[in-house]
Order: sequence, then C-alpha cells, then structure tokens
Amino acid sequence: MFSRKDIDSVAGNNKTLTIIGEGVVIEGNLYSPGTTRIDGVVNGEIVAEKEVIIGKEGKVEAKIKTKDAMIAGTFVGNMIASGEVEISSTGKFTGNLIQKDALLTIEKGGVFKGESVISEDQKIFEIGTEDRKSILLDQNKNKQV
Repeated sequence: MFSRKDIDSVAGNNKTLTIIGEGVVIEGNLYSPGTTRIDGVVNGEIVAEKEVIIGKEGKVEAKIKTKDAMIAGTFVGNMIASGEVEISSTGKFTGNLIQKDALLTIEKGGVFKGESVISEDQKIFEIGTEDRKSILLDQNKNKQV
C-alpha cells in the first residue's frame, strides 16, 4: 500500500490520484484524468490519462486505455498503453497489449500470457473527449436498467 510520502509524491505529479482500496469492488467503467491505483477489484473499462497501478492485492478484469501501467497484482483483459508497461515479480498479465513502442518490462517471476503488439496507428493511443463520452454513455445506459 502507498505510504503518505508515496501518495504526496504521486499526487504532486498528477492532476488526480484515484485509489481503489483493498475490499472495494467496482463493476463498471472508470475515467481518471490522473493516476489510478487499484488494490481492490475492478471489472469493466478503465481510461486513465496518466498511469494505472495494480497493487499486489489488486484484481482487474477490464479493457484499459492509459499512458503507463504497473502490474503487481492480477490483470485479465486488453490494454492499450502509449508509454511503459511494467509487470513486477508478483504481477500476472493475461490478455492483449497494444503499445506505441516496445516498452514492456517483465521482472523475474512476473507472468505475461497473451499477445504484445506495437501499433503504428497513433489515434488509438489518444485519450480525449471520445473516451470520456464512451464512459459516460455506458454509465447512463446502466442507470436506465
């Protein structure tokens, strides 16, 4: 878990720090203009403009679009990352990864099971109005059910 010093350091470098703590379960879509740290469970879609950090206890089954990602827990799904993706020694990544450049690091003990693709289509890496609209539209559909 983050110490107070870590939180201040991360928050100082980003617009927003979103923390999903242990024991928290989210079913749905999440948009963050900054860094998102997940130590709980998330199922759905995540769009984070800065970074997604999945802590050791984090379990994520989602479609993720972000700049950078650090996986120390479990991730299942598809990820689009314009920057670096790091899988720590405790991390498990199952799914497909699309990156702008070959910036994937897997520490000894880390698991990557899937496909890693370098895409030249720069538009898929842009996080903008369309991504926010998509998340909001999905949330509105779920409210009407």
